Amino acid sequence: MSRKRSFKQNEGCLFLVATPIGNMEDMTFRGIQTLEIADLILAEDTRVTGLLLSHFSIKTPQMSFHEHNARVKIPEIMQRLQAGEKIAQVSDAGMPSISDPGHDLVKEAISANIAVVTIPGASAGISALIASGLAPQPHIFYGFLPRKSGQQKDFFEQKKMYPETQIFYESPHRIQTTLENMLDIYGNRQVVIARELTKVYEEYIRGTISEVIADIRGNDIKGECIILVEGVTETAPKLAANQSAKQFVEELIAQGIKTNAAIKQVAKTYGLNRQDVYKQYHDIT
Repeated sequence: MSRKRSFKQNEGCLFLVATPIGNMEDMTFRGIQTLEIADLILAEDTRVTGLLLSHFSIKTPQMSFHEHNARVKIPEIMQRLQAGEKIAQVSDAGMPSISDPGHDLVKEAISANIAVVTIPGASAGISALIASGLAPQPHIFYGFLPRKSGQQKDFFEQKKMYPETQIFYESPHRIQTTLENMLDIYGNRQVVIARELTKVYEEYIRGTISEVIADIRGNDIKGECIILVEGVTETAPKLAANQSAKQFVEELIAQGIKTNAAIKQVAKTYGLNRQDVYKQYHDIT
């Protein structure tokens, strides 16, 4: 249990400052002021943040702080915070600590009773959500997906029965494969691709997963992409006490459906893990 007032003079403070996700004019007045008065700016990439600082004529010194050097830098940063410095952390775009480094520093600051203050602003996931047309609540944000196809499908298997609108980040050269994996596990739900948010080429691609795949196939998708997919809209039926997944797999096979396809269909129909159905059918313990 702890309680900490955010604004006390003569004490160190860690400011988490939102930066634009594309359009420089989305930087807030408070964000600019905070970066100006800070003793130090922690930047994910000092070159990217340098462009922002130059645009607003901010002279505050920077320190490189990213996932590869965070463990080494945190002790020095903590010493400066405990000495009373005001330090601002930024990511390349949007809110720090969201699919970016920073969470470990926040935990260290809280443990040391250092004030942690959010300077809110642009967030790509939320910005895409409210314009997507999908249900804005409930929603769930995952950030970047596993890169390997098998790992993606395993991930989707775990999430396919979630009722929330799901939000993912994905690179443009992987987006078609990701949607194909999603279609295989989720079925043909509504999906939205938001790309290049707040920039000149901002675009939303809306439709069923299969429609969006057909639309982007062969096209050179560019820019940072966000995938939003609707949650499950129907509750999967439950197996009765006297029923088993193996029984339904056998019935489908008797109808001429191949074994693996039958296992997949039963798992999807009843919201079960496909590997569990496979093991049950083959009597694997």
